[in-house]
Amino acid sequence: MLPVRKTKRAFYSADAGDGVFMPGKKRPRCLSSPVSKAGPDLLDTIPDDLLVSILRRLASTSRCPADFINVLMTCKRLKSLATSPLVLSRLSRKAIAVKAQNWSEDAHRFLKRCVDAGSLEACYTLGMIRFYCLQNRGNGASLMAKAAISSYAPALYSLAVIQFNGSGGSKNDKDLRAGVALCARAAFLGHVDALRELGHCLQDGYGVPQNVSEGRRFLVQANARELAAVLSSENEACSWLTLSQPQVTNQIRGCPLLSDFGCNVPAPEIHPANRFLADWFAVRGGDAPGDGLRLCSHGGCGRPETRKHEFRRCSVCGVVNYCSRACQALDWKLRHKMDCAPVEQDAAGGDGEGNVQIEGNGNGDNVLVPMS
Repeated sequence: MLPVRKTKRAFYSADAGDGVFMPGKKRPRCLSSPVSKAGPDLLDTIPDDLLVSILRRLASTSRCPADFINVLMTCKRLKSLATSPLVLSRLSRKAIAVKAQNWSEDAHRFLKRCVDAGSLEACYTLGMIRFYCLQNRGNGASLMAKAAISSYAPALYSLAVIQFNGSGGSKNDKDLRAGVALCARAAFLGHVDALRELGHCLQDGYGVPQNVSEGRRFLVQANARELAAVLSSENEACSWLTLSQPQVTNQIRGCPLLSDFGCNVPAPEIHPANRFLADWFAVRGGDAPGDGLRLCSHGGCGRPETRKHEFRRCSVCGVVNYCSRACQALDWKLRHKMDCAPVEQDAAGGDGEGNVQIEGNGNGDNVLVPMS
């Protein structure tokens, strides 16, 4: 008989017969220090309703999608509670700020889940993406209308722009009175661009009886709200009250409209939906959506034309075009006033005010909209 080889662990024993598994004794590990038993996890002692309340607060104050993703990666319990409708409905606009280069079916599905949970931010963002980027006009307009019914001001203003331009349809689908009504509702809720748009409509008599003094009052209100937003922001330490000097630069240094009052304040923050639109067309074929369509020349807008010659074109240089008077007013003093100045000096019909010509209907009713 051959000698049995002794190993560290004998898996089979001759006494027990062939094929019987007999694990050997495990050697005790020598530890340098004794291990103390950990106590119960404190997270497990917190009730679900209290955790949901905390997560709702965190969701509404998230400054980027990573803040919400980090919660999902903590543990299974937090992931389950954080994806409940009560939490998803309170996500801030920055928490659902999907980047155009990262767009995928998963991102689309997540936004749809937030919409089903009742998030107005998700309704507006996904509505803009579907209407302008995915060219699903009906569904995108329905999502924006869902947010507008709940008095979400950006959705009301976007629907007003669609009515002013007849976006998604023909030139005959323009409804100026409906656009003014939607704009007035958004202005009542304090939307700065809606206040500015309504002021220009009243000054020009566009879709509403002309009332120059009332229009000017709305423009002053827009500037006042703009200034109030700056004062209540976190950047109060920077010196915003400076005499406005004309600067020939391609960089956006501050909000241009308040320069009339001697203020040079930081530029307003771009809504994530508008940033998505601008990045979407920049990533997928340059600065134009294709087929001879143009983007709004205001860098903070991103809206594309849905048909040729939908937007208003500058009557002086004919290079820039805008989806609304609010975008025209912002871009004129922000950038185009300096770019268009050399052409205005040689143009016979220019009045030096950055007029924008409205595309007419062939009946000779093209008009010039002066800037104020």
